[in-house]
Amino acid sequence: MKAVVDYMQSIDPILAAFYATLFTWGLTALGAALVFFFKTMNRAVLDGMLGFTGGVMVAASFWSLLAPGIEMSPGEGFEKVMPAAVGFLLGAVFIFGLDKILPHLHINFKESEAEGIDTGWRRTTLLTLAITLHNIPEGLAVGVLFGGVAAGFEGASIGGAVALALGIGLQNFPEGFAVAMPLRRYGLSRKKSWLYGQASAMVEPVAAVLGAWAVLTFQPILPYALSFAAGAMIFVVVEEVIPETQLDKYTDIATMGFIGGFIIMMALDVGLG
Repeated sequence: MKAVVDYMQSIDPILAAFYATLFTWGLTALGAALVFFFKTMNRAVLDGMLGFTGGVMVAASFWSLLAPGIEMSPGEGFEKVMPAAVGFLLGAVFIFGLDKILPHLHINFKESEAEGIDTGWRRTTLLTLAITLHNIPEGLAVGVLFGGVAAGFEGASIGGAVALALGIGLQNFPEGFAVAMPLRRYGLSRKKSWLYGQASAMVEPVAAVLGAWAVLTFQPILPYALSFAAGAMIFVVVEEVIPETQLDKYTDIATMGFIGGFIIMMALDVGLG
């Protein structure tokens, strides 16, 4: 792990962010590849996976994004926390806007409950877009943190950036499986289910590069950018991930999955950061 951290520190930050999110994308593809080996997915397993995803995202939002953003903000008291508050709100509003515009359908919801602009798109496309929607803030978070490290901001560390990428990658593995299996159930071939499943994470490298570039180009925005990514991720967890785990009888499993994901992400960030 030390070798990875040292290597990431030695290369261009935008390239480092790109490589890190190629890793998270790769784990999504690997998780989606399980569709070649399994015909169905147990609902309890799915809810546990989704809970794990939510726990990682919430822990990353605080330990990797909000806390460093507050730490590197100038001033004291309310003045010090204001950039984090503003960025957090803007991130949530940004995903709220996308949620209202982008046609998508959450994994455990009925087709009549599709959100966004009305279209004639197939259910499989809507499901993929739902996962793509919450991969945007994940990629952005990684890119912003790598950009902050390169800009030399106190509170942003290469270890923390690597930990964030690792944590997001870990939750992307079950996420890839969680989107590929329903697609298979709706009639797609194994190959197409895998292609759609891994495609949902293709947005992460793009968002990461844009995030790193923005921070390096406009350095004063870093506290706002970190909090923006946190607000976007929390919105996704509350609006999408948690409700999806509460539609069946496995809510306790989902909750324990959430706790496990939170603990793992917290440990990674503190241990490596």
